[in-house]
Amino acid sequence: MIAELGLAALWLAAALAALQLALAFVAQRRGEAVAAARAVAIVQGAMAGVAMLALIACFWNSDMSVALVAANSHSMKPAIYKLAGAWGNHEGSMLLWVTILGLAGAGVARFERRLPDATLVATLGAQAGIALGFYAFLLFASNPFARLNPAPPDGAGLNPLLQDPGLAFHPPTLYAGYVGLSVAFSFAVGALVTRDVGPAFARAMRPWVLAAWVFLTLGITAGSYWAYYELGWGGWWFWDPVENASLMPWLAATALLHSVSVLATRDGLRAWTIMLAVVAFSMSMLGTFLVRSGILTSVHAFAVDPSRGSFILALLVLYIGAALTLFAVRIGSVRQGAPFDPLSREGALVTNNLLLTVILGIVLIGTFYPIVAGAFDVQLSVGPPFFDSTAGPVALLLVAIMAVGPLMRWRREEADAVLTRMTWPIAATLAAGAGVFVLAGPINPLPLAGIALAAGLAVASVAPLARRNLARTPLFVWGMVVAHLGIAVSLAGMAVSTAFTRETMVAVGTGQPARVAGFGVTLDGVRPVIGDNWTALEARLSVTPDGDAPFVLRPQVRYFNNPVTATNESAIATLPSGQLYTVLGALGDDGRWQVRLWWKPWVTLIWLGGAMIAVGGLLSLLGHAARARRQRGRRLEA
Repeated sequence: MIAELGLAALWLAAALAALQLALAFVAQRRGEAVAAARAVAIVQGAMAGVAMLALIACFWNSDMSVALVAANSHSMKPAIYKLAGAWGNHEGSMLLWVTILGLAGAGVARFERRLPDATLVATLGAQAGIALGFYAFLLFASNPFARLNPAPPDGAGLNPLLQDPGLAFHPPTLYAGYVGLSVAFSFAVGALVTRDVGPAFARAMRPWVLAAWVFLTLGITAGSYWAYYELGWGGWWFWDPVENASLMPWLAATALLHSVSVLATRDGLRAWTIMLAVVAFSMSMLGTFLVRSGILTSVHAFAVDPSRGSFILALLVLYIGAALTLFAVRIGSVRQGAPFDPLSREGALVTNNLLLTVILGIVLIGTFYPIVAGAFDVQLSVGPPFFDSTAGPVALLLVAIMAVGPLMRWRREEADAVLTRMTWPIAATLAAGAGVFVLAGPINPLPLAGIALAAGLAVASVAPLARRNLARTPLFVWGMVVAHLGIAVSLAGMAVSTAFTRETMVAVGTGQPARVAGFGVTLDGVRPVIGDNWTALEARLSVTPDGDAPFVLRPQVRYFNNPVTATNESAIATLPSGQLYTVLGALGDDGRWQVRLWWKPWVTLIWLGGAMIAVGGLLSLLGHAARARRQRGRRLEA
């Protein structure tokens, strides 16, 4: 009964999306139906939420008569994996996607009061058009509520690699980011339809872009750490195509965030903002296609039949093609924004946006080139060496411009003044580079440059607070400072861990020692252990750091029955200066166990910086909201 309720709610949400789209057309022609479009959008979001809750209830109750539950759950699974299993699959993840989409549209309808009615209704119409396509995809190609008759006695179980608390956090945050970009896309379409591209439109769109960027940052950061400790490979980024599928929207969203801020505050970059909104949503759609088309083999891709991928590809072509056509037809009527000199804060932001676009292009080519080549029976691999050597230098140049930009004035700046303000950041960059070179000796130039620029960016990030009353500094200024400082922290972690990671693989018997960096590691033994829904062989490793207290690590090889899978569970010791990362391998014929050991100095700075970036975005979001509230209050008093 619950499944039928969810399916009915899904059909009703689709019908309401069609009605919302029709009302948008009526409103554009007659100037009517504005209130009706708002109400329909709110009810549509509610119905999508009911459908998602119904699917969660089916998983929670282990209703094996629902095909999706039987294929992706088991009655003996821990409760958290029953809950998260609702979106740890193709159909469920798409339902979560469209649910967040519907709720976001409801949020726009309920709370947006800054836009003219015509632009708002056009925005709601664009959002309804996007939702309608995904409702059709679910109802006709990927029904999450399909029944099984007869129902099996139990389910096949959830992929063991997904049986981690990260599943409860990582996909929802990513999808919230993707959907936030869909709202920005809808705002751009609405502004083009009504030819209302200006600061008011940008101020309405900016909170959605900021929220999407925060969620994408959190999702990517959490996904990076999840893969780091779960897969037992010891790396924090592998340039996997599905990793790239989440990185590309983030790059586009970062460019869009800076562009929309210029438009909202300085009435510049009008056409560029519209185009970036289209590109950002295109990248999120492209990621959705990559993960669900079956053309990729990845530990976190939903490898389904190509017909479903074709459906999503058709939606991608339809939405983006229509938006680009509208852009081409209407952009000539959009008045040019306020001019500025190349040497100005706007000029720095444009340069950064161009560099972000270059990195986006590199990642896009590196991701799709092997796929296209494979279609012509040419097998090749594009991996970390390509991305590091091409995107790395551009990213470092981007960091250098990022350090300069906030220290420049709007509209026009003097070169001498910029050099004066950059004295301390430049000094920090040179001192850090020289210090690393002297203390560590020659290292790879790219990590060396990363360490040096991270120091310079850290100093430049806090420079805007100089000579300010910190108690009166607006939250959005603090947000910029914290986010840029977070990038410096992450960059330092990436560069140091890349340059100074030490790895060893040994075969040891009980009582035999091994060594990595400044740590002595002894295998005390291996014993069987039993978990909630798995058994494991667990090693006991006694670790003796040079000059510090000893401790114990317990890496495991886990064995799951539903489905039958073995996984490596790393054991990690987090210390002030880095992480000791250990993995238990196979038992050799000589009775010795394979053990892999890594020492990763300062690697935790990568995820600390990611969290700081997200906090900075949240502070900016709260700061702009507070300022908008004060401005509305002053207008009401007047």
